[in-house]
Amino acid sequence: MTRLPITADTSVTDAVDVVRQWIATEVPAAWRSAAAEGPAALRAVRTPADYRDWYPTFADSGLVAPTWLPEHGGLGVGNDIARAIETVLAPLRLTRLNPLGLNNAAAALFSHGTEEQRLRFLPPIVRNEEKWCQLFSEPGAGSDLASLATRAVRDGDHWVISGQKVWTTWADQADFAILLARTDPDQPKHKGITYFLLDMHQPGVEVRPLRQITGEAEFNEVFLDGARVPDEHRVGEINDGWRVSASTLSSERQMVSGSGSGGMGRLGGSSAERLIALARETGRWDDPVVRNKIVRLWAQEQIRGWTNARVQAALSAGQSPGAASSIGKVHQATLNQQIQDLMVDVLGTAAVAWPATDDPDDLPRDVHGMLRSLANATEGGTTDINKNILGERVLGLPKEPDPWRGKPWKEIPRS
Repeated sequence: MTRLPITADTSVTDAVDVVRQWIATEVPAAWRSAAAEGPAALRAVRTPADYRDWYPTFADSGLVAPTWLPEHGGLGVGNDIARAIETVLAPLRLTRLNPLGLNNAAAALFSHGTEEQRLRFLPPIVRNEEKWCQLFSEPGAGSDLASLATRAVRDGDHWVISGQKVWTTWADQADFAILLARTDPDQPKHKGITYFLLDMHQPGVEVRPLRQITGEAEFNEVFLDGARVPDEHRVGEINDGWRVSASTLSSERQMVSGSGSGGMGRLGGSSAERLIALARETGRWDDPVVRNKIVRLWAQEQIRGWTNARVQAALSAGQSPGAASSIGKVHQATLNQQIQDLMVDVLGTAAVAWPATDDPDDLPRDVHGMLRSLANATEGGTTDINKNILGERVLGLPKEPDPWRGKPWKEIPRS
């Protein structure tokens, strides 16, 4: 299947017709029927392996990232057509694979990369042929990311990287990583940082899994000892990586802020719709107090979706979402945890104990969601840091005092 015959000049009506025809011929009938019944029915007929095998059909159509230019793997259409396409696709639950590539890496490539870099990296990202992770946080530089100590030293046409990164999602599966490293310790901490694209399959890169409370190991620590990056895989100017990273960090916050984000969606747990269904299954819907709590959360979830849709529209138009992405992230962190906590409460005794197992997949679905949601306040930048961003950039509050502001990084105390 080749790219669909949809361009920027195609009418919305014609684009919708083309997508519907593509669905009828390319999406397996069993998947279409199951998707209409809900996530559980879809999981029963579409395994992750099945979906990965079929995914090239989705990617080749141009529908994975329709606003991207055809040479980058998309269709080159505007926001109106992209929204109409997504409306048609949404009921089928065609998840975008490689979200850290589609969101975090692509954001920097579009904002600060060269066209050669975009042509090299974006099409394989769309096709899920090269998976990505993000090497930003370090043991001593998490919330205060600008304090990072990983070093990059110039060696001819390459950079030699040494240091340690942590809490790296899917590093064990990644082919490439976006990397922040310090290239000039004599400059202040927000300067002297450069943004690189690192090949994960090379000597000098060691990945170690970090086991989570759910039993899974989505996160990893990564040790870099003499890993090399060609200068042509540097994004932006030398020592200007902090400015480049702003596009990635904004996209990451928007990606983890939940429904409507166009990224990974909710990280951990089910939606308020599932909460309503569970309450009805267990008979708790008849309790007016429980019902009131659920409806309040449902209403908040609609607000989050609208906020995220506004951010996504800005991104699709080539604009920066700015502080709006932090609004969605802060809202999501609290809201999702409230939804998952109430989910477990509604589940009752079934959430208290279950047969012993070493397989994380055997955890009750809603218990797993509650446990996973504990990370929401940390991933994508902590809630406290995002509140600082909102206070300073939206409310205009003064910045926190920093006695080391303007001092060379090498003189700043670090943990």
